[in-house]
Amino acid sequence: MAASLVRRDKKSTAAHLKADLNWTDNSSGVRQLQELLDSVLNPEKPAADTEALDWCKCLIAGGEGFEEFCKTVRSYDNATLCGLVWTANFVAYRCRTCGISPCMSLCAECFNNGDHTGHDFNMFRSQAGGACDCGDSNVMRETGFCNRHRLRTGENVPSVPRDLLLMSEMVLPRFIICVIQYLRDGYTEPDTSTERDLQKVLQQLEPQISFLEELTKMGGAMRTVLTKILTNQQIFKDLSMGQEDNVYAKKNYEKYLSALKNSGLVSVEEKAQSGAAEPTRGAEAGAGAGALGLLGAEAPASPDESNKEEDQDGGQSVGQRKRVKLSSTAKDPSIMDSLKHKCFLEELLFWTIKYEFPQKMVTFLLNMLPDQDYKITFTKTFVQHYAFIMKTLMKSQESDTMSNRIVHISVQLFSNEELARHVTEECQLLDIMVTVLLYMMESCLIKSELQDEENSRHVVVNCSEPLLKNNTYWPLVSDFINILSHQSVAKKFLEDHSLLMLWMSFVSFFQGMNLNKRELSEHVEFESQTYYAAFAAELEACAQPMWGLLTHCKVKETQEYTKTVVRYCLETLQIWFDAIGFVDEPAPNQVTFHLPLHRYYAMFLSKAVKCQGLDLDSLLPHQEMLMKIMVHPLQIQASLSEIHSNMWVRNGLQIKGQAMTYVQSHFCNSMIDPDIFLLQVCASRLDPDYFISSVFERFKVVDLLTMASVHQNAVLDGEQERPMLEGALTFLVILSSLRIHLGMADDEILRAEMVSQLCMNDRTHSSLLDLIPENPNPKSGIVPGSCSFEEMLSAVADFKAPVFEPGGSMQQGMYTPKEEVWEKEFDPIMVVLRTVYRRDVQSAMDRYSAFLKQSGMHTTGNPWPPYKERTPLHPCYKGLDRLLHCKTLHIVIFTLLYKIWLDHSNMSEHVLCMVLYLIELGLDNQVQEDKEDEEPCIEEHCHDSWFPGTNLLSNLHHVINYVRVRVPETAPEVKREKDPPPSTSAEAANFGQNSRRLTGNWRENVREAQVFSLVAERRRKFQEIINRSSTEASQVVRPKSSSTRWVPPGTPPQLVTEILEIRESMLSLLIKLHQKLSAKQNSLSATWLEDMETNSHAHGDGITAIERILTKAATRSRQSKRNIQEICGKVSPPVAPKKNGPTDKKTMDKDERRQRARERQQKLLAEFASRQKSFMETAMDVESPDAEAAMDLGASEVMESEVLYDCVICGQSGPSTEDRPTGLVVLLQASSVLGHRCKSDETKKLPTTDDEHIYPADTCGAAHDVRLALMQRFFKDSSCLQSVSIGWEGGVYVQTCGHTLHIDCHKSYMVSLRNDQVLQGFSVDKGEFTCPLCRQFANSVLPCRPGRSTEVVSWHMPTNKKTAVLVKEVEDLQEQLGLFPTESNLSKEMESVIKDIKNTTQRKYMDYGKNPGSPDNDFLFMYSVARTNLELELVHRGGNLCSGGASAAAKRSCLNQLFHVLAMHMRLYSIDSAYNPWTRLTQVAQRRDDCLDDERPEVPMLFRDCPSLLIIFVLTMPQPLRKEHFICLVRMLYNLQYTQALASLSAKFSPEERQAWSTSGALKKNAFDAEKSYDALLSHVIGELSKVKTVYDVNTEVPSMLSSSVWSPHSIEYSLQQFCLPYLRLSCLLQHHLYGDKLSGCPEVEEFSGLAGCLGLLAPALQPSNPIYSASCLDWTVNAFDLMTQWCSEVTGLSDTQAKKSITLLVQDPQWASPHLLHLPDHYNIIFQYYHKKACTACKKVPKDPALCLVCGTFVCLKGLCCKQQGICECVLHSQHCGAATGIFLLINASVIIIIRGHRFCLWGSIYLDAHGEEDRDLRRGKPLFLCVERYRVLQQQWVSHTFDHINKRWGPHYNGL
Repeated sequence: MAASLVRRDKKSTAAHLKADLNWTDNSSGVRQLQELLDSVLNPEKPAADTEALDWCKCLIAGGEGFEEFCKTVRSYDNATLCGLVWTANFVAYRCRTCGISPCMSLCAECFNNGDHTGHDFNMFRSQAGGACDCGDSNVMRETGFCNRHRLRTGENVPSVPRDLLLMSEMVLPRFIICVIQYLRDGYTEPDTSTERDLQKVLQQLEPQISFLEELTKMGGAMRTVLTKILTNQQIFKDLSMGQEDNVYAKKNYEKYLSALKNSGLVSVEEKAQSGAAEPTRGAEAGAGAGALGLLGAEAPASPDESNKEEDQDGGQSVGQRKRVKLSSTAKDPSIMDSLKHKCFLEELLFWTIKYEFPQKMVTFLLNMLPDQDYKITFTKTFVQHYAFIMKTLMKSQESDTMSNRIVHISVQLFSNEELARHVTEECQLLDIMVTVLLYMMESCLIKSELQDEENSRHVVVNCSEPLLKNNTYWPLVSDFINILSHQSVAKKFLEDHSLLMLWMSFVSFFQGMNLNKRELSEHVEFESQTYYAAFAAELEACAQPMWGLLTHCKVKETQEYTKTVVRYCLETLQIWFDAIGFVDEPAPNQVTFHLPLHRYYAMFLSKAVKCQGLDLDSLLPHQEMLMKIMVHPLQIQASLSEIHSNMWVRNGLQIKGQAMTYVQSHFCNSMIDPDIFLLQVCASRLDPDYFISSVFERFKVVDLLTMASVHQNAVLDGEQERPMLEGALTFLVILSSLRIHLGMADDEILRAEMVSQLCMNDRTHSSLLDLIPENPNPKSGIVPGSCSFEEMLSAVADFKAPVFEPGGSMQQGMYTPKEEVWEKEFDPIMVVLRTVYRRDVQSAMDRYSAFLKQSGMHTTGNPWPPYKERTPLHPCYKGLDRLLHCKTLHIVIFTLLYKIWLDHSNMSEHVLCMVLYLIELGLDNQVQEDKEDEEPCIEEHCHDSWFPGTNLLSNLHHVINYVRVRVPETAPEVKREKDPPPSTSAEAANFGQNSRRLTGNWRENVREAQVFSLVAERRRKFQEIINRSSTEASQVVRPKSSSTRWVPPGTPPQLVTEILEIRESMLSLLIKLHQKLSAKQNSLSATWLEDMETNSHAHGDGITAIERILTKAATRSRQSKRNIQEICGKVSPPVAPKKNGPTDKKTMDKDERRQRARERQQKLLAEFASRQKSFMETAMDVESPDAEAAMDLGASEVMESEVLYDCVICGQSGPSTEDRPTGLVVLLQASSVLGHRCKSDETKKLPTTDDEHIYPADTCGAAHDVRLALMQRFFKDSSCLQSVSIGWEGGVYVQTCGHTLHIDCHKSYMVSLRNDQVLQGFSVDKGEFTCPLCRQFANSVLPCRPGRSTEVVSWHMPTNKKTAVLVKEVEDLQEQLGLFPTESNLSKEMESVIKDIKNTTQRKYMDYGKNPGSPDNDFLFMYSVARTNLELELVHRGGNLCSGGASAAAKRSCLNQLFHVLAMHMRLYSIDSAYNPWTRLTQVAQRRDDCLDDERPEVPMLFRDCPSLLIIFVLTMPQPLRKEHFICLVRMLYNLQYTQALASLSAKFSPEERQAWSTSGALKKNAFDAEKSYDALLSHVIGELSKVKTVYDVNTEVPSMLSSSVWSPHSIEYSLQQFCLPYLRLSCLLQHHLYGDKLSGCPEVEEFSGLAGCLGLLAPALQPSNPIYSASCLDWTVNAFDLMTQWCSEVTGLSDTQAKKSITLLVQDPQWASPHLLHLPDHYNIIFQYYHKKACTACKKVPKDPALCLVCGTFVCLKGLCCKQQGICECVLHSQHCGAATGIFLLINASVIIIIRGHRFCLWGSIYLDAHGEEDRDLRRGKPLFLCVERYRVLQQQWVSHTFDHINKRWGPHYNGL
């Protein structure tokens, strides 16, 4: 039965079966259908056999055509979501205004149909693929829906008729199981011996999966059917195992079971079910199963485990890289470790994972998502397989592709809060994710080497593992961050303590990773780059989830969450300290930048205080823990300083890379900011003396802090001391003044960040967005681009619109700080904190001083960084101010002031600056003195020998008399005869007893004995070190070379105790420093305090800073004021105690020497700059050699001298000679610019819809081609080739920079370039080079003719010969034969230039003749080169000569030399006298009837091009040509040009008008001036041409456009002038170049008369006030009417056929508009939307990189192999065809312009900018772009002036691959 059905026609069978099935008793129909399907859908047939697919289509359609069926089903589509799925590289949109989830995206269609005006949206190129969210109100606001998805709700769609989808419901289950069976069959395990080719299996299944995809696109009705089939458990049960008797199905099912088993998933069947019924699909059988089961059972296939059992023993030895088994993973051990598939969907997903997410399958699964039931089931299935996905990912070879596909799916599922919450509750999503992440990281743990290497029990991730290096963890972390962005899910996470604990242990894997150990002996041989992986891992896996959680801890109600997190942080930190064996000192010479636990703790503390009103102390641990916590962040700060002091250079560049990344804008608020905040918290709670001493100890500068002038440092080299001291002080300043987490509001923070970035450099909008650290979690408050950003930006900065520099470099729109920002808000401390490169700090200071100079606030010397008032501290952090009021710091400050005053070594201005900053901070932040009773007067015993109390104000004026120091014996302080020190002095720093008394004192204070013992230890140690009372220095110390030269190496000099007499207070030192800085003895008079105005202090240098501090001290304490006045009164010059050490003398000399060297260098530079400037000025004005001739040569002056040229290579000056010719540096390039001119001034528009087109027929190049082709059809070829010019397309343009060189010098220069191995942007083999002087690009040398002697004058002098005589002379000159030049170096060079010129353009632009290579062809090409250059110069002058003067183009013109070279070449051809056009121009010939019939006639004179004839005459006559002869040529040709004008005009008349003019003109024929009156001549022409019918008849078919307007004498005169103008302009320009005549400017209306006067056609006597008649310029040597008759008869004498066609040659219009690029739309989106999906005309595919030619609008494939011809890609081909090897292309997908010039190309930049004046290359930001008219104008100007080569610098070869 089935067999007979199979053979029958498919359609009728399907219809028959459908009818059967519709009966109430359909059993026979069902049976028949099943039998048919059994035979059709037999999985044993090869999958590639499409017969089965065709059957299915027919059956589903039930007899209809499949297309009609699709249409019908679509009409029942009830979907309200768009759900369009796309893959990578698709262009989609994201609107932040409409999005609820940050992942929201829209397809272009929905975006363009919705209203998003004024929204914050951008276009983006999808990385991983995605789906359109239009219509889904969970993800986006309904206002953003497009009109299709806004209106259509499911209600108005009719319900689906039962029989429509009946067949689908029967057929599809069988089809799907068939696909699954193929998948089971094709799968092989990766470890089997057979070649594993999953791709092949998938390729065979392509049509089947595509068919499923097609079904999903039929809309809601069909999706409902599919959902039913995919999720129905019964269907699956029936079909999955196959029938009893089907052997194939059984085997197939077994394959599936073994695949399950190999995946480490035990199938349920094997785990004999323990009696109980199947639990419902809930938590137990759900996902948890997969995830946790997997942890136990890793596939045996993986190499690092021999079998499952071993793993479950849980080998603990991490050292051997065994996995660490987590004991606490399974929250519910009863979850089974099995994965049971209960429906098709589950098994399909399983195979999708097994086959590593093939794109088609992913698309099919996602296309189903608009169906809600499906969405929920699919999400649960996905979660259930989550762990399995992760394992597959870790093993995958193609983990990148796979990651993208996974995220493509998961982002659709987890962005929806409703769904995420549902799965979290039902399937334990959070448990699974955390467990899976833990499991993943456990695979790459190693033992931590931080602190105690041997005994450390801590494990960290190994950053060089591929898992971290390749970011394989990315999809999982990304999903985790995604679900944490939902409040309901995050709350669940924060409430679940065991999960939090798990998460903390996960974070601790990253704590201390990528440890750096300082190399001390030699440079590390292999620089590891693992730090990228480490920073990325901390940011993505630790910091981003942290920011996600912090978002939900913003209000008081969430206090509990914060407390929990803080508690677990502290617990985990304690575990960590124990594991690494940390007591109190960090291990030396090692640093890790990764402390995520510290940062979690810090950020939650900050949030708690700032947003939740929690009390800080309730969250802090005990003192000892705080001391431990502060150690590692402090170690990082000190290491940063060490790295910048070059102490880590042996570790290579990567360590600098780490230091930079740590503060870089994307990382700083997750790294350095929390670290500094944590240190601020510690500083505010710990003993300040302890803290300060720790800082100086960590920075290794304790030894430096001695009053002695010489000291020994156990740990630093001499040159490292200064930067380390600066680092320590700067760190203290940052610590005590930074307020980011201590009380600043978000807006203030944003403002401060913005100001600091803008102060470093002007910034573009996008770079500013990028540089302002925002919370990395996209859901956090400050979204970049939110209104607060824009408002803030406009408040602090001014916008500088993009301007153009003359060099053509493109600038972007920039923001620059407002003046008041510089004045009031510039904060150098913030700048230091945020700079990645140290040079940025300098840049900010330079800009600041430039501002001060400009505004006149501070003009002398270098200003110091300004002091900025701070935001008040949050009450919780008040303790921070105690840092500034502790004796230890005051001792340090005192010591440093003293050392600076005495110029000890290693002090610097920066040190003083920071010291003063600290004093000022202390004065501004006073501590309330009421807390003294808490610590019972311990203070008094501490440093009472130095200062009485802790308050800075009172300590400022405390005088210190004696200090005891330990110095080397050799130091200058050591007195040779020792006076006993005055032991009675209370001030003698006698520390021995103090420390004893101290310890006794602590003992009484038993309460916190063990804590403080640590403090006392550190304190005592620090005091001893500072005053050298202990001999710690006896550990090996490097001898200081300067003072201990005589000591045998290796033995440090003995330290001895000395007592220095000081007798200074901080105030007196400040005042002495003031004198020192201002270099005046008594710079402060006793009364200066009274005279001070307070406001002048804000900006200035060190002097101002000291004055400001003294003023503040005086206003805050009367005692200080008295002291200051006292000291100022008895000012004395500084006396050093005893004498200055020799080292100090040296350093002073050194500084002075440095200063002098600097001044010398400045001077040299200035001199060099001025020389360069004067050179540039001369270079810009290099006169071209013919400027010599341009002087007005009166008859009296005789120029004897030859022209002299300077050679820019050898520098000699001399004439050009035959033997040693000089040449001009020139660039020859082919150009089609002239050919692209159009008639109208209206520029052509770029088509942006299918209805718009560009027609190239009306361009100049096309018109001339048509004209020449027409002539060649009817006239003699050689004559045709002299009647027109070519070179409109592919003409050779010659330009020069004006510099000359000897040709032999040039040759040796080229040889040296050839041997030079440096990568050049040009190809020397092609003769390219750069001018040795100005570096302009060039490729040839144009020889200059030897200098002119006295003949010049006579040759230039006008004579008063009659025209007729001149005509005869010209004729005789033309008869002279060309003399072959004698063979000389000069002639050789000229020939080689001619060869260069010919090689410049392509053959097709040279061969226009019938027989290529003929002399006629060559002749035409040569004179056309001259024509091209003249025409182009006209274009550059704006199309006319009205501007007159020598424009810039003329200054650099080489036309004179070019003409000479061409003339020399052209003299080789003589014009046959019989055909010489000159005779036909000037004589009325007797009729020649000897013309043979078969020979074609010559071109009639009226069809010939006058400018071409002029150039031919000039070039073929003997050089140099006398000016009078040149004028004669111009006049004769003007007669012809004028007659052509009349003929052309007459053809435009209507017959009636022609009649009228003919008769009216005939009356004037006999008047005396008839030969010079246009009406007489016009009527004569009309009469002559009317003799033959054909001439005017042709035109009657085309109704003349102008017939409506009547021709008045005025309009006739105007059009005649317009017709003759191009000829006059060209002649005038030629005369200017040959004879150096000045071009006089004139207004445009008088251009005609101006030019005619210039050429001597008009007697100068005529006043220009009278209207000029063009006819008055005529000058006939024979009877005008006879000559005209002769010319007309040549036309009328043509045979009929020729005449009909050739008559169009009469009506020519020599006027062309100037060349333009296409007119582009204002919005880039218009171009983008039309072209990025457009198929290429050549290959009919959508190109990967589409491009547009901006000259002609052609659409091409960039780099497309599809359109390659003979190994040349399409853009290069097009550039040759359209622009003679110059192409200007707009790359659609990148918005940039690319220029192709010959064999090179360059990126030009973009002509579309965003609202902030910035380019968006590659459309990365996707903001709307608008046409920048100025840039486009610059581009067009460079194209027209052929200056691409000179202006753009970055050229590279394209190897024909574009």
